[in-house]
Amino acid sequence: MEALSRPGRLRPLATALVPPAPLTPELAALALALIDADTPVWLDAPLRAEPAVAAFLRFHTGAPLVDAPDRAAFALIADPARCPAFTDFAPGTPAYPDASATLILAVETLSDEGGPAFAGPGIRGTVSFDASPLPADWASRWAANHAAFPLGLDLLFVAPGSLAGLPRSTRPVAPEMSPCT
Repeated sequence: MEALSRPGRLRPLATALVPPAPLTPELAALALALIDADTPVWLDAPLRAEPAVAAFLRFHTGAPLVDAPDRAAFALIADPARCPAFTDFAPGTPAYPDASATLILAVETLSDEGGPAFAGPGIRGTVSFDASPLPADWASRWAANHAAFPLGLDLLFVAPGSLAGLPRSTRPVAPEMSPCT
């Protein structure tokens, strides 16, 4: 959970799991740590297409798998470039903002250098964070997600050997303009 309390900071994630493809070891590790029989899970198309993935998750977690993203407490996304619109997922309600979905995206790369800047709780000043691949409209999706705070989604990103998080309270920071010389 430190990934969400220290947004944008990369954390090591070592696992010896060998889940069925396209479920990555890191995606499986987070699923097994966070999901249980009371947490409905939505799988993106590549994960749904492989019956062994559903069997693995049901056996290890007992979690119900749902067909609609807005019914999920967690969404596992193996193809983040094709992640559905954030508005397809449950943002919580004014009375229960914690009833929102958490998206776990398996990306190829994570970096805390040279990416967009973010600020918010758990961040001293700003932090740079980048993940790839992401949808082409990622920046506008995240800005809209944060604008809905305290509603909105929390995101966890996994890549080979690492993990990072962006809770909905994390806001994008516009790049500072350099003075003309």
